[in-house]
Amino acid sequence: MALFNGTYVQNFDAKGRVSVPASFRIALRAGAVSISASSEGPVSIPLVLRPSEKAQCIEAQTEVKHQALVAELEKLDPLSEEYDALATVLFADAWPIETDKEGRIIIHETLLGHAGISRSGSVAFVGMGTRFQLWHPDNVPGQKASAQATYRARMARQREAVGA
Repeated sequence: MALFNGTYVQNFDAKGRVSVPASFRIALRAGAVSISASSEGPVSIPLVLRPSEKAQCIEAQTEVKHQALVAELEKLDPLSEEYDALATVLFADAWPIETDKEGRIIIHETLLGHAGISRSGSVAFVGMGTRFQLWHPDNVPGQKASAQATYRARMARQREAVGA
């Protein structure tokens, strides 16, 4: 399984497109349903973008990852409030898109607004293993510091539990 690793800052071009980092395109290709992971040469690669429920950023995932979420949804009673809530979160603001053959995408204006990103600037692609996030570059250092603090606090609690 190809993973999304690293942080890359990319500029928007004059047409409002941004290039998905090459290493991310490899992981996207591996997680695509409609193209072969071994396809040679430039191809359009599908992905799904949606606003994060936890932060001021955009969540991005492969077709396979999105379909796995759909499979979890289908385990619920389709007449339940829980089903409706999860379906709303997964689909109401989701934007299935494809890269062009050069690996560029156009991000919907609603998503850019959610993340505070402007087409006249740049966007940070932040690897999250099986998915990635799109951030305003100025917000990435604070997010990374917060994540590291959360992780350190969790590790300290685990050490305390073992020592107790």
